[in-house]
Order: sequence, then C-alpha cells, then structure tokens
Amino acid sequence: MDALRVAPLALLCLVPIVPYLTYAPEGSLPPLDAPVYTVLTLALLLPLLWRHRPLTAFAVVSLVSFAQWAAQVEVVPANLSVLVALWAVVYQCAFRWALAALAVAELGVFLALEQWDTPTLGMFTTSTIFVMSLWLTGLYASTRRRYLEGLEERAERAERERDHQARMAAAAERARIARELHDVVAHNVSVMVVQADGAGYAIDGDPEQARLAVRTISKTGREALAEMRRLVGVLRQDGGGTDYTPQPGLAQLDELVRASGVPARLRVTGRRAELTEGKQLAVYRIVQEALTNALKHGGPGVRAQVELRYSGPELVVRVTDDGRGAAAPVETGGHGLVGMRERVTMYGGAVTAGPRAGGGFEVLARLPTAESRAA
Repeated sequence: MDALRVAPLALLCLVPIVPYLTYAPEGSLPPLDAPVYTVLTLALLLPLLWRHRPLTAFAVVSLVSFAQWAAQVEVVPANLSVLVALWAVVYQCAFRWALAALAVAELGVFLALEQWDTPTLGMFTTSTIFVMSLWLTGLYASTRRRYLEGLEERAERAERERDHQARMAAAAERARIARELHDVVAHNVSVMVVQADGAGYAIDGDPEQARLAVRTISKTGREALAEMRRLVGVLRQDGGGTDYTPQPGLAQLDELVRASGVPARLRVTGRRAELTEGKQLAVYRIVQEALTNALKHGGPGVRAQVELRYSGPELVVRVTDDGRGAAAPVETGGHGLVGMRERVTMYGGAVTAGPRAGGGFEVLARLPTAESRAA
C-alpha cells in the first residue's frame, strides 16, 4: 500500500531521466548525469515507504535535501517527497511535531529558491502558500480522524457498559432466585430433620408411623435434591449443563502446584486432620488464586512456596513468592481476595494478603479443622 502511494511521484521522477537513456543533444541535459540523478531520487523516495514512522521518514528526506543543497546540486522532482512526508507527519503525529515539520519545510523552500539566480518575493510567497495549504489539509484530515476515532471509542465504551449493566442485572436476578431456592431447600431439610427425629421416637412403639416418616424423608430429600440442582443451575454463568465431577480437594494440591506455571514447592507439616469437602475446596481455591496472582504480577523468574500447617484446631495455609507483586497496583475491581475471604469466612476462618518484608507477596489463611455448631 505504501508503494502505491509513492508510485505517482516515482513516475514523475522518471520523466527527466528519459533523455539520459535515449539521446543527449547538446544543451538539453540537466546538470546531473543519470547515475547521480537516480541515486538522489532513490534516496528521496525510499524513506516514504516508512509511512508508519512519519517522523523518521521526514527527517531522512529533509537531511538528504539539505545535503543536496550543501553540495550545490540542482533541485529535482523527487524533492517533492519533503511535502509528502510533511503531510504524513501532520496527519499522524502530535501538533508540536506538525509545527516543527512546517518550519523545516519552509526553511527548505527558502534554501531551494536561494539557488535560483533571481529569486523573488512572489516566488517565495507562492511556495509558502502552497506548503501552508498542504499543511492545513493534513491538519484537517488529522482532526477529522481523531474525531472519528473518539466517536468509535465512545460507542465501544457505551456498548461495553451496556453489556456490563446487563450482566449485573442478570447476576442480581440469579442472586434473588438463589435466595428463594435456598429458603425452599432449607425448609425441606428442616422437614427431613423433624421427620427423622419423629421416626427415631416411633420406631419401637409405632413402626407404621416410623415407616411413614421415613417415606416422607425420602420424598422430601428428593425434592430438596431437585431444588438444589436448580439452585446450582441458576448460579452457573456459563450456561453449561450440570457437572457431576467431584470438586478438587487436598489430594489435587500437588498436581495444582506442578501445573501452576510458577516454580513452586508444596510442604505439609503437622498432624493431618479430616476436613470436609467444602473446606478442602476452599483451600484448593485459595492456593490456586495465590499462584495465579504470583504468575500474573510476580515478574520473570518468580518462585513460590505453598505451606499447609496443621496447628491444633486450625489449618494454616500460607502461599509466598519472591516476585515483584508487592509493587503491582491493587486491582480494586478484581474478585480474587474477595473470593478468598468469602470462602474462609464461611467456615469461621480469616485470610490476609499483602507484601512481605523483604520482597515478594504473601497470602495467609486460617481455617478451623473442627466443625462449629454456631456456624
């Protein structure tokens, strides 16, 4: 595409070289011979192919033209490349560079006219008007381009905000439905508990009543399971089907550490305690989020360490790295730390995250190993 833009000027430059290739009647040849003319023309035209770097192209063309003037070489058609490069600078670069390029072009006009035997003020004024007209045309085109880009950016931003509002509305509706289904499931479970207690009391004195209570428990349990599946379906945002694959736990931590993309080491200390599947999943997600943050913000060569310490009635999860994540800006819109806190608080624990003294980042979570009746 850049070659096509330069083609008209290149064809114009071929016209004066024809006499060199055909005949050379006395007094009709320009002061330059064909090889010098060709080299000078190429030196002035080739930089125009760097239209994606207009300042560089304009600087090279201007320097070649200045060297041409210093060597007292006559102006050639290829010197119009200065104006082509000037327009590219005005169109693509900041206004201060456009002014600087205009000043250089005006200096070039003055130096070119100075080589004439009798330069006049009218010639300089006409040339200046032509250069200024070209400069103003490029400035208008640049302003128009920036205006259209601004409109496109605002349209894209409005579309993103609209999609975001739609997602927020959908999430709010899902949360409302989830709360309602949660009440239904909680009621069904309460019925199951009451019926189970009644069956326990009646199993010896009234077996028929006990069997009726057990049938009620079975029916209510099926209904609760169906409602729970609906609840999970409502909370799914990807629209996929129900996945009955077991959720990851402590047994998958070693595989997670190896596949995290960060050179990391897993260490487990203390006497292991049995944890519910929910707590194991919480530990897994905390380690996963911490390693992901180390990979994103730690920088090249970051290393991490994952430590699980069973200390009496609690499990301490500590993930540290030696990267530069402490210097990374806090992402207020993220949900990593919020998700960690929600998972740990649900089981009566606590989590902290922040820079380490001496470099790196640390995530520290504490979860009780025993179930809390109050919770």
